[in-house]
Amino acid sequence: MAVEYRRLGKHGTLVSNLCLGTVNFGTWASEKDSFAIMDRALEHGINFFDTADVYGYEFGYGLVEETIGRWLAQGDGRRDAIVLASKVYSAFLQEGLRPEPNRQSKAIGAVKIRRQLESSLRRLQTDVIDLYQMHHIDRECPWEETWQAFDTLVKQGKIHYVGSSNFAGWDIATACQEASRRHMMGLVSEQTRYSLACRTPELEVIPACRHYGMGLLPWGPVYGGILGGILKKLPKGGRRAQKKDSDIKEFLAKHRKQIERYEALCKKLGEEPAVVAQAWLLHNPAVTSIIIGPRTLKHLESSIRATEITLDDETLQKLDEIWPGPGGEAPEAYAW
Repeated sequence: MAVEYRRLGKHGTLVSNLCLGTVNFGTWASEKDSFAIMDRALEHGINFFDTADVYGYEFGYGLVEETIGRWLAQGDGRRDAIVLASKVYSAFLQEGLRPEPNRQSKAIGAVKIRRQLESSLRRLQTDVIDLYQMHHIDRECPWEETWQAFDTLVKQGKIHYVGSSNFAGWDIATACQEASRRHMMGLVSEQTRYSLACRTPELEVIPACRHYGMGLLPWGPVYGGILGGILKKLPKGGRRAQKKDSDIKEFLAKHRKQIERYEALCKKLGEEPAVVAQAWLLHNPAVTSIIIGPRTLKHLESSIRATEITLDDETLQKLDEIWPGPGGEAPEAYAW
């Protein structure tokens, strides 16, 4: 295996099997380092970049999109070299704007979709976002309104595709059926939390994506660092340290034996745990591209390594034994 290109679900656009997640850019990674990571990603053939309007909110709303925009503004054909994805949903709290409910709520109404799309385009210094994703479900907004808003943006040439993120299986089905009624393309991808340590999507999200021909874009492939050799990297403070340390300690209290078995297997394979975790996802035919979130060039190279190794059937079986899934797809996983 290596960095390769897969269709975005059943659709015609090709994306790399690694998607460069940018949540750390211009914040936990300096702008200089962020530019270097994006440059190196292109050199490796990664053509899929993912961001969100809310990324970097701790430092300033839209900061990550602005960082990417300055990188794109350097020219050299880099905008046309990538498939660019962003998201809409979170509260819009940009400094200098008057308080207004549609900016400050977590929702996906027509007014908010249009306003935040226009703001993202300005920050990214581009005239089109290739994949515009709903960052979360808004079950109170009627799909008639949501799809009409997205359809308008597609017809105006401001977005190419619509995707979802953090949707339940039945939300995916509802969205796709409602789009079909309007003779629209509907959702082309779902970005969901999926890893060896979080296999719940196998019940309904993955089957829904397969049924509707959607690309599956797992985020959190190393489960917040827990699958990245956590026993050698126990919390030492730092980024969001208090909450993150507490979450890690709680997980280890329940799953230490699994972690120990997992890290021992990785050692036997001669590969870093983070590499094995990402390689496991890449072996799943349902996966289109995994979202990686490097803070350093070293992190990026680790993800590249995951595309270069092959896990044999025996190793895949051992990983299933250590990190068992839910037992298959719903309802057969829990009913006759």
